[in-house]
Amino acid sequence: MTHARLVVLISGSGSNLQAIIDACAAGNVPAEVCAVISNKADAYGLERARNSGIRAEVLDHKAFASRDEYDVALGELIDSFSPDCVVLAGFMRILTPSLVQKFKGKMLNIHPSLLPKYQGLNTHQRALDANDKVHGVSVHFVTEELDGGPVIVQAQVPIENGDTAQTLAQKVHAQEHIIYPLVVKWFSEQRLTMEDNYAVLDNNTLPSQGADLNAYLDS
Repeated sequence: MTHARLVVLISGSGSNLQAIIDACAAGNVPAEVCAVISNKADAYGLERARNSGIRAEVLDHKAFASRDEYDVALGELIDSFSPDCVVLAGFMRILTPSLVQKFKGKMLNIHPSLLPKYQGLNTHQRALDANDKVHGVSVHFVTEELDGGPVIVQAQVPIENGDTAQTLAQKVHAQEHIIYPLVVKWFSEQRLTMEDNYAVLDNNTLPSQGADLNAYLDS
């Protein structure tokens, strides 16, 4: 099987990047990370890339006069690696519609909530403030709507007495490192597509909350 080419965009520590690198190295995901791009030179995820022999590129958004100019340059840099899939792994920038369109159906994102709940930031505290019993994480295709593209899969975690935003984040991170490599695997195996703003897995249109994770954890 040919390996899918991945470009991963990060702004921070890159723990999901590491999970994907490890899954590829173990042969669980038929893909290779060709490049890691960060808008921040001090992002630890760049070190993770270098440690794995992966190209690490910095494109500082502060060096550009506008979001549009930055995204044009970012699109060209991504294109230079001829990716099959662009993986957003903690890339803390809102993308322009033109960049999203450029990679439509090929760009994935992970968001720490059970979408459509809590789009944007501070999701763990918002779930606590709402007295939710369940929280979680979603992997979705990227569209022009912030955190609004079709959901591919979600993982849930219970909210227990005494949980804080920090403890919730730890629970959610553990699930992120399971479901993001799984979705990249599906995409790399050409089992996952976006059609008419729906996620389609194994020729089945997925419901709004995505695939049933339990049915696929062994697949």
